[in-house]
Amino acid sequence: MTTKLLNHRIEGPASAPPLLLGPSLGTSYALWDKVAPELSISHRVVRWDLPGHGGSAPDLIGPGATVGDLADLVLALADSLGIERFAYAGVSLGGAVGLHLALHHPERVSSLAVICSSAHFNGAQPWQDRAALVRREGLAELAQSADARWFTPGFTVPRLVQDHREADPEAYAACCDALAAFDLRERLGEISTRTLLIAGRQDPATPPAHLREIADAVPGAALVELPGASHLAPAQCPEAVLTALRTHLDGGAKRGMEVRREVLGDPHVDRAQARQTPFTARFQDFISRYAWGEIWTDPTLSRRERSLITLTALVAHGHYDELAMHVRAARRNGLTPEEIGAVLLQTAVYCGVPAANSAFATAQRVLAEEDDSRG
Repeated sequence: MTTKLLNHRIEGPASAPPLLLGPSLGTSYALWDKVAPELSISHRVVRWDLPGHGGSAPDLIGPGATVGDLADLVLALADSLGIERFAYAGVSLGGAVGLHLALHHPERVSSLAVICSSAHFNGAQPWQDRAALVRREGLAELAQSADARWFTPGFTVPRLVQDHREADPEAYAACCDALAAFDLRERLGEISTRTLLIAGRQDPATPPAHLREIADAVPGAALVELPGASHLAPAQCPEAVLTALRTHLDGGAKRGMEVRREVLGDPHVDRAQARQTPFTARFQDFISRYAWGEIWTDPTLSRRERSLITLTALVAHGHYDELAMHVRAARRNGLTPEEIGAVLLQTAVYCGVPAANSAFATAQRVLAEEDDSRG
């Protein structure tokens, strides 16, 4: 039996860090048209449609749906694409999905950006009323006021207004049910994911105070307020949103450099930085962001375990200069010389005796240098 998935669009290199982009109520993934192509230069961008919006089937949710139900659909989509851990950015209802994911599935979310959204949406009654209206009369009348709710006067994006008009009324109403029941204010302090809040100064739906409330409660969160932006900031102010998101997403490089120094040591990293040229700069940045900022920071494995794996892989491929560096790193990560020796002995069985012979020689030299420096 095939499970139906959210309609989605993928852009960017398959090997790049994944970034999921969530839409607001009434729009499709076209909300990200002016942002996603730029982000896909450095990320594998996956933007998705809400049930009954864009190309997503309306029966993916039903009456009484919750934001948690939508988050489960996003996780099912990520699983189907082989994406275990991802950065996430979402607008309005899409931002609420991101907050739910960061709270309930922190192991899946490497960073979070919440855009023109809230930890609550002004109580249940307005959304219950809207759901009843849409179930009774459809979306045509509500879509007529979309520009006033989404943009500053004189600005519009016809494609997004069309999305609103063409959304499935039952699925739209179910999304209203989800907004009516959503309130994470009491649990914001439990979110540990690196978080950015982006507010539109002229947003009537989720005013800046809503984003400030989240920023004040989530440890270490950052807040950016965009002058001239209303509710759908990625469509109205794409350059400003891009700037904020790039700065936020590049935080992986900063954290990666911290971890790189902790594991490899300052002298090694300083030498690598000193040798950097314009030709190698992008590669050095890639290593800091991806290897150290994404992989080595993943809490699924301890640093000891990562050292064990890394030593084995380097022996298997004959990378003995790198092996020397990672024998030193393994010692910093708590491995004893006896444990390192046991790893290399294991490689003799699975990688070959000649490879292990060279590896023992390399490791013995490094451990002897360590003893000399201590003596």
